[in-house]
Amino acid sequence: MVRTGLSALLIIGTWATAGLTQASAADSPSSAEPQASAGIITAMQRDLGLTKSQAEARLTAEKRATALQGKAHSAAGASFGGSWFDEGSGKLTVAVTDSAKAGAVRATGAQTRVVAHTARELDAVKSKLDALSAPDGVSSWHVDPRANSVVVNVVASEQGDNDVRAFVAKARKAGPVTVKQTAEAPKTFAAGTVGGDPYYTGNVRCSIGFSVHGGFVTAGHCGQAGGAVRGWDGSAIGNFQGSSFPGNDYAWVNVGSGWWTVPVVLGWGTVSDQLVRGSNEAPIGASVCRSGSTTHWHCGNVLAKNETVNYSQGAVHQMTKTSVCAEPGDSGGSFISGDQAQGVTSGGWGNCSGGGQTWHQPVNEILNRYGLTLHTA
Repeated sequence: MVRTGLSALLIIGTWATAGLTQASAADSPSSAEPQASAGIITAMQRDLGLTKSQAEARLTAEKRATALQGKAHSAAGASFGGSWFDEGSGKLTVAVTDSAKAGAVRATGAQTRVVAHTARELDAVKSKLDALSAPDGVSSWHVDPRANSVVVNVVASEQGDNDVRAFVAKARKAGPVTVKQTAEAPKTFAAGTVGGDPYYTGNVRCSIGFSVHGGFVTAGHCGQAGGAVRGWDGSAIGNFQGSSFPGNDYAWVNVGSGWWTVPVVLGWGTVSDQLVRGSNEAPIGASVCRSGSTTHWHCGNVLAKNETVNYSQGAVHQMTKTSVCAEPGDSGGSFISGDQAQGVTSGGWGNCSGGGQTWHQPVNEILNRYGLTLHTA
């Protein structure tokens, strides 16, 4: 009974981002608070090839860049062309179309790059692509501020397909588009029932995302509204209170029957359990780590935001792409940057033996959609 209760606590807290106070993307974590435990530092060393001091320095720089995004965006005004974390300089880089705005942006502490297209112009191009019907050989598309273009990712083996070529031709007519190749088509990471520390719905195993007051958030493809959810030990947790997939990939589950929530992400013994202190959104280029019930802890970088992912079940919008690996059963699990919740695992390609890419649905979007409040430590 003691083991059951403790595991229930860790499972739900693990993928949970929780909060004693309301959390939002605008919150700026106090510099006096620890950014990450030794476990996250260790995982970053393993997956990003960093030394301990390099990992610590990068987290400090990323935290500073994350807090700076809003101020730098305002300074750029209508000429804002997007922003990202530059690993080489350790600074936030802001693209601007008006060189006269560069000085005001640099005054905030960010560095600048002059580009041809504003973020608003690129978003409009992406919206035109979102209105198209994409063939299976087109895996995703997103605005890339570093390339100052909309990037369309095509499965390498399908690039000669007539439907793929037709989609690319239409995309190029919409505006500045860059075509890149990807190794595989994306897929979701739900799985049949197997052992581990997961949650179950029907014959599907997924991973808990982040704790909210009254439940937890997870991936929408894991279950439909009203569906019953069981814990690792088979006992009832609650039910899906809301779920959306495709179009989106998010859901939330209420917690009852003796289960409870805490502001913790499970470390699986690989790293220590991680406390969650907010949900400030990390910039493109920042490091990010993932916890899931199949592959446990892995880290990588944020590659793109607001990407449309073309799953076989239908397109999902406003996703964040990362270089973190994942496998079946990891769906719904937590993405965290430092001590800040980022999103819930949706899908990807590849595996944790040979590598791959994984998308997550941003957690703040889920909270806003359902009116939920994170627990935070």
